[in-house]
Amino acid sequence: MADVKGTGKRALKAQQTRGRILQAARELFVERGYGATMLQDVATRAGVAVQTIYFVFGNKRNLLKELVDITIAGDQAPLTTMERPWFRDAVAAGTSDAHLRAHVRGTREILERVAPIMSMVDTAAASDPEVAGLWQQDEDPRYVVHAAAANALMAKPGARTDVAAARAADLLFCVLSPELFLLFVRERGWSPEEWEDWSYDCLRSQLCAA
Repeated sequence: MADVKGTGKRALKAQQTRGRILQAARELFVERGYGATMLQDVATRAGVAVQTIYFVFGNKRNLLKELVDITIAGDQAPLTTMERPWFRDAVAAGTSDAHLRAHVRGTREILERVAPIMSMVDTAAASDPEVAGLWQQDEDPRYVVHAAAANALMAKPGARTDVAAARAADLLFCVLSPELFLLFVRERGWSPEEWEDWSYDCLRSQLCAA
């Protein structure tokens, strides 16, 4: 029993250390930029030895990737977006309208978390080809998520019968894009809630029957 408790305490301590490192990295990468931030700077702010960062993450690029992945997810649970409760609840909605509303809300919550670091990540990727390659896949993972949502949504009561699921996926992918979110919220001063309502209204007219 003592061994079990000891193991649990060590795991909790390791998780807390990981969290402090990620928080420190987020703050410094945004404040100074990815390229200008040294791992020693992150270690100092997190209150750990720099060797701890190498042990936990391997290198600076892996630290950035995990920071971005966790920011998208909202926590450190090893679940993909489509395994997340909000996405599963949206897919379980009984009508296309209810599904769309839940999907837009869930996407807005992700974009709110990701928006503060997007410029930093874009700059890092532009200056370091290996950073740009961290997320390269055959298909854009964001499109994969919206395509799955579209396939489920367009099969539900209330969906327009003259719109194919592939077109619905394109509409979700484009309207709910980080670029459009930032254009409205950061450049034009809309609240995230206003953007959510506008996106829902725009997509509802395209995807749901009147």
